[in-house]
This record gives sequence, structure tokens and C-alpha cells, in this order.
Amino acid sequence: MTHLSFTLFETSIGCCGVVWGDRGIVGVALPERSEAATRARVLRRFAGAEEAGPTPEVAQAVEAMVKLLEGEAVDLSDIVLDLDAVAPFNRQVYAIARAIPPGETLTYGEIAARLGEPNVARAVGQAMGLNPCPIIVPCHRVLGSGGKVGGFSANGGVETKMKMLTIERARTSGEPSLFDDLPLAVGPRR
Repeated sequence: MTHLSFTLFETSIGCCGVVWGDRGIVGVALPERSEAATRARVLRRFAGAEEAGPTPEVAQAVEAMVKLLEGEAVDLSDIVLDLDAVAPFNRQVYAIARAIPPGETLTYGEIAARLGEPNVARAVGQAMGLNPCPIIVPCHRVLGSGGKVGGFSANGGVETKMKMLTIERARTSGEPSLFDDLPLAVGPRR
């Protein structure tokens, strides 16, 4: 196994962590209740990883994740991940999830259909629960059928998922909102 390094970084949702090796990023940790708790989680998941300053590539990835969590529609699909330790099915699921743009969502069933296996929605959900690189592999953009939020295994659970979707201004159901019929070009009356 390759030597692993990690760094912590502040975002609008709290202190996150990123872990990398020679071949790319292997993990992202969403915020825990404190910086120390996030560090402890990283070290539990990646025993032996050493805290270090980020490489230029990792620094760019961190900057992009911070911008995304500030509401910018940043494309993270070019960030190099090392998912060799991940099951092949999960890698296929993550490749589809990485193509979901900020502010948009897919359901577990839609990902299953894109895999050509419409009956594996539950397995897609399990793969999302094992996602080693949340934010970069945007599992928060994957919903249950009918736009139901579904689960979220990160600290804070569904609340964290909804916070991330809200930052991205994502619609979580096919139902029209109260404001869908308002003309966007009309300014306030003076």
C-alpha cells in the first residue's frame, strides 16, 4: 500500500478532511462535531496516514470543494481519485454520480438504469453508503424514489445531505415549487 497523507480544511459546513496517496485522493471526510473529531475519523479510516501540507493537486481539489460548499457550481469531475481499493460495481456507481452536476440530482433507480441493471437500486444505495470520497463523488445528489431524501451516512445524516443540497440550490422532488410560475425577468415594483 502506498504512503497516505491527509490535511484538514474549513468549509461552510465545518472542518473536512482529505486523504491522498501517490495515485490520487483516496478519501474525503465530512465534518464531525469538531476538528479533533474529524481528524480522529480520518485516522480511524486511514490508519497510518500522516498529516501534511497538501500537494498542489490536492490544494486545487480542496479549493474546489470549498468553493462548491460556498454555493459555486464547481465541476469536481477532473479531480484524480485512487479508487483501486473500491469494488468494481461501486466504482461504476461513483463514475455515474460524479457526472451529476451541482444543483441536480438522480435517484438510486436512475443510476441503476444507467448501469443497465434497473433492479439494483438497493445495491446503488449501499455503494453510496460506502463512498470514500463524499463531495468529490457527490452521493448527496443521489435521492430515493420519488425525490425522497434517502439516507446519508455522514455525521449529521440527512440534515448534512439537505444542507449540501440547499447550498447547491438543488430541487429534491419533481413537484413544482411555489415560485415556479413567477416571471424571472420582472423586477420589483418601485
